[in-house]
Amino acid sequence: MDFAYDARTVELQGQLTAFLDECVYPAEPVHAEQVESTGDPWARPAVMAELKAEARRRGLWNLFLPDARYGAGLTNLQYAPLAELTGRSPHLAPEALNCAAPDTGNMELLAEFGSDAQRDRWLKPLLEGEIRSAFCMTEPDVASSDATNIATRITRDGDDYVINGRKWWSSGAMDPACEIFIVMGKTDPTADRHRQQSMVLVARDTPGVTVRRGMRVFGYSDASHGGHAEIDFTDVRVPAENLIGAEGTGFAIAQARLGPGRIHHCMRLIGMAERALELLCRRVAERVAFGRPLAEQGVVREWIAESRVRIEQARLLVLKTAWLMDTVGNKGAHTEIQAIKIATPAMAEWVIDKAIQGYGGAGVSQDTPLAALWSAARTLRLADGPDEVHRSSLAKRELRRWATPA
Repeated sequence: MDFAYDARTVELQGQLTAFLDECVYPAEPVHAEQVESTGDPWARPAVMAELKAEARRRGLWNLFLPDARYGAGLTNLQYAPLAELTGRSPHLAPEALNCAAPDTGNMELLAEFGSDAQRDRWLKPLLEGEIRSAFCMTEPDVASSDATNIATRITRDGDDYVINGRKWWSSGAMDPACEIFIVMGKTDPTADRHRQQSMVLVARDTPGVTVRRGMRVFGYSDASHGGHAEIDFTDVRVPAENLIGAEGTGFAIAQARLGPGRIHHCMRLIGMAERALELLCRRVAERVAFGRPLAEQGVVREWIAESRVRIEQARLLVLKTAWLMDTVGNKGAHTEIQAIKIATPAMAEWVIDKAIQGYGGAGVSQDTPLAALWSAARTLRLADGPDEVHRSSLAKRELRRWATPA
């Protein structure tokens, strides 16, 4: 078993590390200052456009797409250590490389399931970074951890579909550059429960679309990921050709979209944990309490050692999952995808929490990235399916292996 990265991955790791050191980390305080100066938490600071231009100049663009027609043509295994690096600055680096959610999942969805016209109209500008997009699945009035609960109606009316419903936590929708929503709703409530849903493309400026408010995550606007919005769809009329795939395939398309999205989150979470551990080590080496450096305190050393163990365990499982997705496909890696979705956010949350503890008051302030990192990690125990749903599904799969034939 060879754990070494191939030559192309190693080269890109070096280029991306240099980009982070030279451009991204110095841009973090600039980004925060520019956002604060606008008074709009969802404003698009000029520094982001500068980072995007520089990333593109360096060839660090659309690394996430394995289809060489649209992206860098990297495998999941090649992309994993690169996504991990972007996780070290999750609010800037992914978008700078045009590798930020929800655009990544939406681009993958359009590349795989979209029509030629849909790809030409929406995928091309997304690949170019000219626009951004939103994914509208979760609803405030139903338990959306079970996607079959979704109540938004998508009704055929002649050559159009008419959409009525309310969404929230619609990722990407607060970005001023967001021009297209992918909306999931029910086209046939009488069909089999997994064949009731469909997906349609809705331009943001379509009459009847009302963005009610931006959602905050533990007090953060999460603006660099396009924010999250609560949206009303009231008699929203779109052409029938805006349907993605066929009627009744929405649930299947959502699952296909969420698989790669889950592993990308987990890749970045490892980078978040690595940065937190680095910050912790630097902090405790220079701070003195009760007559000696914090690094000499036994409890602090226990945190550091345990953090390293947990990070390495998670990384190995993520890499195995990436390898399986490359070799046997997303369905063949289903067990591992669920396992990393359970384990990796919890790992990152634990490591970041210990870094916060090591920093004391500074750890929960705006003077370090730790509070924002913790918020992102904790949120990912809910996003793309809560822990409990993945644990239940994973247990069912395990039990089936040992079920006694009837």
